[in-house]
Amino acid sequence: MKPLEPAAPAAATPAPETDSHPRGAGLARSAGVIGLATMISRVLGLVRDMSLANLFGASNAMDAFYVAFRIPNLMRDLFAEGTMSAAFVPTFTRRLITEGRDAAWRLGTQLINALIVITGILVLAGIIFAEPLTRLFARDFGEVPGKLELTVDLTRMMLPFLTLVAVAAACMGMLNSLRRFFMPALSPAMFNISVILCAVVLVPQMPRGVEPIMAIAFGVVLGGVGQIALQYWVLRREGFRYRVTLNLADRGLREVLRLMGPGTLAGAALQLNLLVNTILATGQGTGAVSWLTWAFRVMYLPIGVFGVSIATAALPVLSRQAALGELQQMRRTISHSLRLMLMLMVPATVGLVVLAVPVVRLIFERGSFTPADTQATSLALVCYAPAIIGYSAVRLAVPSFYALGTSLTPALVSVGSVGLNIVLNLVLVRVMGYQGLALGTAIAALSNATLLLALLRQRLDGLEGARIADSFARITVAAVVMGAAVWLANQWLTARWPGAGLWTQVLIVGCDLGVGLAVLGAAARLLGVAEFSQARHQVLARWSRTRTR
Repeated sequence: MKPLEPAAPAAATPAPETDSHPRGAGLARSAGVIGLATMISRVLGLVRDMSLANLFGASNAMDAFYVAFRIPNLMRDLFAEGTMSAAFVPTFTRRLITEGRDAAWRLGTQLINALIVITGILVLAGIIFAEPLTRLFARDFGEVPGKLELTVDLTRMMLPFLTLVAVAAACMGMLNSLRRFFMPALSPAMFNISVILCAVVLVPQMPRGVEPIMAIAFGVVLGGVGQIALQYWVLRREGFRYRVTLNLADRGLREVLRLMGPGTLAGAALQLNLLVNTILATGQGTGAVSWLTWAFRVMYLPIGVFGVSIATAALPVLSRQAALGELQQMRRTISHSLRLMLMLMVPATVGLVVLAVPVVRLIFERGSFTPADTQATSLALVCYAPAIIGYSAVRLAVPSFYALGTSLTPALVSVGSVGLNIVLNLVLVRVMGYQGLALGTAIAALSNATLLLALLRQRLDGLEGARIADSFARITVAAVVMGAAVWLANQWLTARWPGAGLWTQVLIVGCDLGVGLAVLGAAARLLGVAEFSQARHQVLARWSRTRTR
């Protein structure tokens, strides 16, 4: 897709974009580009988690790290990446369309400087009050000698990550508005690479008396710097120049901050629910926090690769359509994006439920990660899996409200979702232990998505509901058939190739996935799932172009 043209001279009125009616194939292509970059980052993320599991296992140090990282990561997701991106992209896009690039660059600079000031204050306050903050989230850690103190030290070291990733998110928003998707989606890979390098290089070199996990905390901060660096050179090529200037009277900046107010609550459901899980899991004994964290990482992989990719590709399109008042086109874009998500997320949910144990064993079970950890993590993964559909739909629905100029509605829904999650978790943790925390989160995510889509349908006077329901029914049948085939294949292969060797596991899981894709493709074609056919045509067309070069 071509980049936006340079801004017209000041005397002229900038022309609106002429491609505000993108075909589904264009959206799928953009999502494919984002998905490729995100896949690279997510694979590196799995390598990162494998490295940490191998070095530390489900230990006190690992629990302390994940709780400490949850604090800056919570503020990052509430204040920076999710909320800020969804609020900034529509505003930046309107500025780009109506006033040109120079005005848009000024808005970007204003936002970056505002984020540095605001997050800098939060980071400083967090460092000063790290101990009471950590006690609030992990009071049960005080029962284990040194565990709470280690968590406090890790929290203080990683808090600057918030400011770094806020700036990186602003860079990502500008590039996405310019339809530059690959580098922004790839930038989180710098975080993963940094942590992996610190795990391999620094952990063995840590001096006596210093906890080795502190090297991983340093890698987190270094990874935030890398995320900015990777994107900034692309922005410079587009013409952006950073300036030390801040004008709080700028109407575009005020609009972004206005949306971010209630928008912080709108994007809060996922991270606040995870925070609730972390707090309650600290009372479930050593390992519970780590098991839930690893299970969530595996569950979130298809969301990060496919769900976020589709939502990210759709947001600039929706922003342009909203800016031009094309509500009918918005309905079509949201409907198409949602159906494309369902085509990918429903089979992913079924697949993770069926293959939870072999997948977790293949990824993590080595070094300090024991077979008991595999079983515990797999149980959490099965309970988390239904959240895949809910979280993916939310990633599309919330920015759609932002594009329409409101963040209050998703904020109120998010508050309700968090309340529901707390109630469910308090009940289910007593019945099921730490697994109940995962199940409560999944139910809350599905409820959040359902209500948001219902309200969005009301706001847009329809979302092609019959078409979405028809696609969902067909996709579900195809996914169930696929799940049954994968389960039978795994049972047969496990009996035929017994053993726990790495290459045996790779072969079995690889064959399971191959059987699953083949059966899913056949079932989808027989059931006439249009989204599967479109994805297949895209892959074949790209393969054909590659061969003819």
